[in-house]
Formats: sequence, structure tokens, C-alpha cells
Amino acid sequence: MRLADIQKVLWGLVGATLLVFAVFQFAGAPTETDAYMSDPAFRAAFELTDHNGLIRTERDFSGQWLLIFFGFANCPDICPTTLAEVAAVMEGLGTDAEKVQPIFISIDPERDTPAALSEFVPLFNEDIIGLTGTPTQIAETSESFPIFFERIEEASAPDGYTMGHTSHLFLLDPQAGFADSWAYGTPAEEILTDLKARL
Repeated sequence: MRLADIQKVLWGLVGATLLVFAVFQFAGAPTETDAYMSDPAFRAAFELTDHNGLIRTERDFSGQWLLIFFGFANCPDICPTTLAEVAAVMEGLGTDAEKVQPIFISIDPERDTPAALSEFVPLFNEDIIGLTGTPTQIAETSESFPIFFERIEEASAPDGYTMGHTSHLFLLDPQAGFADSWAYGTPAEEILTDLKARL
């Protein structure tokens, strides 16, 4: 085969390769809509009592984005800091705040009764809902989230113990599916920017 013929064959193969690549990019690549419609990493599932004594499930918040944080009222630093960030985010949302429901789920049901949460949660923002329940209910709720918590005996802490726990703030979509999360210490401004892009 002559050199010219070989070059024609090679250029033909290059052209075919580029065509296949283009078809994949424009026809087969996932779109933003596809990503939204795909199954989330997990979905929230809970039946707990709020700080006003009402039974709440994830279905009560259908259609709203959820900002969920697990913690406990006697937490000396991580929990109040994160709830203050959540309050700043809610304030920064302005009229879009009605599309988002912030929720604080206690991992310390022994001390965090509805009455205790009713004194704690409103200190940060009146829109935050505090949820608690029996140890079994809290354990079942935690199974639908990628979280960890444990009781730690500590003589200097209130009642002689504190709680170790996952400190991420979770964002769930309007169908209660996982959408995003932020590590402890993420500035409210960054969370707000990320959240506004989704609303």
C-alpha cells in the first residue's frame, strides 16, 4: 500500500474516533437534570418529637430543602457554632428562607427532652426545629444517615458525660434525598452560596 493510501486510512480512523467521542459528549453524557433525577446516596427517614411536642416525620417537609445537623444541647462548642452558622444562612436567604427548613436532631435523648430543646433551639433562630425521641428512635434515625455518635464519660461534663458525634451539616433535597454536606467550620457565606445555587 502506498504512503498516501496509508495516510488516508489513518485520517479516516482519527475522524471516526472523534465522531464517537463527540456523540458520547453530546448525546451520552449525563446532564444536570439527569444528576438531579438519579438516586441519592441516602434518603432521610425519621419519626421524632419536635420541641413543641408534635410528632414529625420527613414527609412533613416534602417540597422543602432540609438543613439537618445532629448534636446535643449540652455541647460546648461544635453544636452552638454550627447552629449559629445555620441561623446566618437562614437570614442570608431572605425570601428564599421559606424553601428551606433547618432541623436540629438530638443524639442525647436522655437530656434533650422537647422541653429542653424548646429552650435551646430558639436561641439561634426561630425557624430551626429541634427533634428528639427515644434512644431507639434516635438510633433508627441515625441508620438512614452516614453519622456516628457515642456517649463519653467525663466527670467534668454536665451529668458526668458528653457526646462524641459527626459534625457535618447535611443538605437534603425536596424529596429528602442527600444533596450535599459541609464539614464543621465551613463559613456561613460558603454554605449560603452553595445553597442559593440550588434553589
